[in-house]
Amino acid sequence: MIKAQDLVLPSVAALAPYEPGKPIEELQRELGVVDPVKLASNENPLGPSPLAIEAIKAALPELNRYPDGASYELRAKIAAHHKIGVERVFAASGSVEVLNLLAFLYLRPGLNSVYSEHSFAIYPLATAAAGGEHRVVKTSDGFSHDLNAMAAAIDANTRMVFLGNPNNPTGTIYRRAEWKRFLERVPENVVIVADEAYFEFVRDPDYPDSIEDHDDRRLIITLRTFSKIFGLAGMRVGYAVARPDMIQMLHNVRQPFNVTSLAQVAAIAGMDDRAHIARTLEVNAQGMAYLEREFARLKLPFVPSHANFFLVDVGDGRAVYDKLLRKGVIVRAMNGYGYPGHVRISVGLPEENRRLIAMLAEVIGPQS
Repeated sequence: MIKAQDLVLPSVAALAPYEPGKPIEELQRELGVVDPVKLASNENPLGPSPLAIEAIKAALPELNRYPDGASYELRAKIAAHHKIGVERVFAASGSVEVLNLLAFLYLRPGLNSVYSEHSFAIYPLATAAAGGEHRVVKTSDGFSHDLNAMAAAIDANTRMVFLGNPNNPTGTIYRRAEWKRFLERVPENVVIVADEAYFEFVRDPDYPDSIEDHDDRRLIITLRTFSKIFGLAGMRVGYAVARPDMIQMLHNVRQPFNVTSLAQVAAIAGMDDRAHIARTLEVNAQGMAYLEREFARLKLPFVPSHANFFLVDVGDGRAVYDKLLRKGVIVRAMNGYGYPGHVRISVGLPEENRRLIAMLAEVIGPQS
């Protein structure tokens, strides 16, 4: 019998699928846990905007119709927000769709992508799926992108550089001066992917908004998402900003109707709910401060974060993850990201954060 894996690229056959955070329903089925807390996937603990929920309800009677395939109203809304032309915006089924489309467009056997170790798992998956080669660059301190080293890793066969800012799963950022130096060193035929899914959470004044550096010379593409601060992870909607010719290439290869009608109206409405965004930022800031104090009290090293999650050194990440599951708290083990001693913990509501700390204290015991 012919094996399916023998008919595809070896790099594809060797792929392991992306492992998301464990769903609440799965934990309830497997362990019978009542009222679990999920702090594994960097979701908005407040949920979606009430305006988005109302927009979804209003759109339900039209589900017999296909959505606007061009997502024009959503793209126009995004374009107005950024004060750019709509032809520079691409709407997607989450920013992950854009990552995969970019790899499909620009990578192939013999060409490579450059990305940092300990960065978003989709970068190597998308590269391998396209048959591209990898240039994985060491971090500067074990957790942060080293843009100088990444620029040095670019060679004649490099077609794309993936940059997470803030980086997932570490929460670290690179700053404006380093970013500017990096831009000066990158050849004009290399696509620079600025993955800014957690952009809205950053408060550092030296954090660079990559959209400000777009021009018609560089091949910069900025990715943003509605999954995080807007609380629409279940809708699967994000977007990209780039030169019009790059946006057109994405349109050429995207699936028809890639963004559902409910996702489009929810995202449009969510952008108008400034009160919900402000409340999300307030809850996140308070939760970050509380967790920092408690991790310090428990003598657990953590990486200072600019997003809505922490990378925490608990000694044995998988063991602590398993023990917390049995206590009804879902975090994320980081073995797949090269941090076997760590877990990633999302910021939740105050009561969820308190429950996490109480269960974590029980699991790890006294620390010397």
